Amino acid sequence: MAPQRSTTADKNIVDRTRSSRNGELARALRETRNRLANSPGSPGFDREMLTLHGRATIGSATTIPLLAFAAAASGMIAGMGIPQIVTWAAATSIVYAVIALFARRTGRLAVREGALAGIRYRFLLGHCLAGLCWSWFVWADCQICQIDQFPVVKAVVLLLAMAVSAIFSFALSGALLCTFALPAVLFAAMSVRTGTPVDLVMAGLLLVALPFFAYVAGHLRRSAIMLLSFRTEKDGLIAELETANAISDEARRRAEEANLAKSRFLASMSHELRTPLNAILGFSEVMSQEVLGPLENETYRDYARDIHTSGKHLLELINEILDISRIEAGRYQLQAEPMQLAEVVEECCHLFELKARTKSIRLVQDYESSLPQLNADERAVRQITLNLLSNAVKFAPSGGEVRVQVGWTAGGGQYISVRDNGPGIPADEIPIVLSAFGQGSIAIKNAEQGTGLGLPIVQGLLRVHEGKFDIRSKLRGGTEAIAIFPATRVLKAHPTSPEPQRATA
Repeated sequence: MAPQRSTTADKNIVDRTRSSRNGELARALRETRNRLANSPGSPGFDREMLTLHGRATIGSATTIPLLAFAAAASGMIAGMGIPQIVTWAAATSIVYAVIALFARRTGRLAVREGALAGIRYRFLLGHCLAGLCWSWFVWADCQICQIDQFPVVKAVVLLLAMAVSAIFSFALSGALLCTFALPAVLFAAMSVRTGTPVDLVMAGLLLVALPFFAYVAGHLRRSAIMLLSFRTEKDGLIAELETANAISDEARRRAEEANLAKSRFLASMSHELRTPLNAILGFSEVMSQEVLGPLENETYRDYARDIHTSGKHLLELINEILDISRIEAGRYQLQAEPMQLAEVVEECCHLFELKARTKSIRLVQDYESSLPQLNADERAVRQITLNLLSNAVKFAPSGGEVRVQVGWTAGGGQYISVRDNGPGIPADEIPIVLSAFGQGSIAIKNAEQGTGLGLPIVQGLLRVHEGKFDIRSKLRGGTEAIAIFPATRVLKAHPTSPEPQRATA
């Protein structure tokens, strides 16, 4: 059975014919859900913190053993028993090596959610063993040492070990206390027993340093959690963008398919509609003009005229829909040739003189002299002018005025301006009237006949000419529509004499 495409129009767009893309989308969504579930204190964050602690442990695997062997070397120089100090250094190195091996093994495995607590306890157990080794170091005594203040040396070594551990073990809560709480307490007890002021001072320093380094480790841990939170949010945003991109791609593909279907429909229906319309227009015109003989019934003649008028309106509507479809699809082919803009506009004005006189509208024409030729599509320019004149005459009041001007723009181009003194267009409705099939509230209120395609066609034809279309209007203040052709379409340079500037390019 062939795969079926989803026909739903909601956000859950799934194209079953693109399994690879759907797999990527499903994987992105799954990873996003997992990461968004990783809030601080959740298993996901605990896993990240344990992983971070394991990496830090592996990275510092040689630091503490080197410190231990450095302390052992100092002890041998001071005169301590070689077997005792070397055995301690070896034991300490082995414990830290075991912790590092466990961290490496844990990092290679996919840790399950239920195993996180066990891994954490094993890490803490390893640090407790390390604490026993450091307690051994504190307990070690040297009766024949050549250094009088040997306890001070031990305290300094413990402080260095605390500092290193605070830096590398911050990701595991409690690791520092498990390692150095017992050695610090043991050192303090031994200092109290000896009663030496220096030993007591060092014991106090150790007891103060332990919570301080614990605070530092906690601060580093909170910073790491904050960074993980930011990374989780960033990953979530990236996944959402990927999802939106996938939805957008699918929606665009559907829109392209719908546009192709619309183009095919218009291409076929234009022929299917025009063929019977031509017959309707021809036969109705013959009947209304009584070419083949008189019609005895006057009502039949009226019907024939109405049929002819309606057929012409329907044909104009079909032509406008085809024009706007070609413009939107980028398939409108310009037949550019040199032409006089003023002559074309004047011819269009002659066509509207009768309609203007019927409504007692005065049609005023004002053309600048000596305009050079314009390299443009004459049919498109004629359609632009007729659409602008049609709107102006339609909305101008009885006894009003429509002023048509042709001239230079400030940038060296040419313009057509059609201004009426009608009711005007509210500023918030100008984008509506410039959209396909859009009509303003005044046109709807007055039930003016129209399809709402005239101005969008004008705007599209000017865009094809690299020009601009501008509407200047205010409520009850009239409307001025300006069609601007760029200077690159003018076949002669801008005149040197100053001319009145009506529009801006």
